[in-house]
Amino acid sequence: MANDRLRALEEVENQIATILLCAGNIVLELSKDKHNASFLDRQLSQFTGSVNRVETELSSQIRYLTQVATGQPHEGSTYSARKDCQMALNRAEYARVKLGELGRTCEVMLDPQP
Repeated sequence: MANDRLRALEEVENQIATILLCAGNIVLELSKDKHNASFLDRQLSQFTGSVNRVETELSSQIRYLTQVATGQPHEGSTYSARKDCQMALNRAEYARVKLGELGRTCEVMLDPQP
């Protein structure tokens, strides 16, 4: 699941590169005295298609991250369970330390002083 998300983001990165390339080609063509309309149409079509794909994929990624970040149950996430487990381990360690301190205090109070 995570690898699929990373691959999708890599594809978004490639689409952004395509967007920049098309934009550069369009600007370059428009800077000419006589520009090729069919070339501009192809570049514009590729530009808008890439922008739409990037927008769609990024929206999907944002929806996924919103779901994960708000703690809603979703398929494949173990973050909440790992967090709960880590917090329980922290509480257990704290209790162990406090019990050790209490034990030492009791030993000091019960140990006869010469």
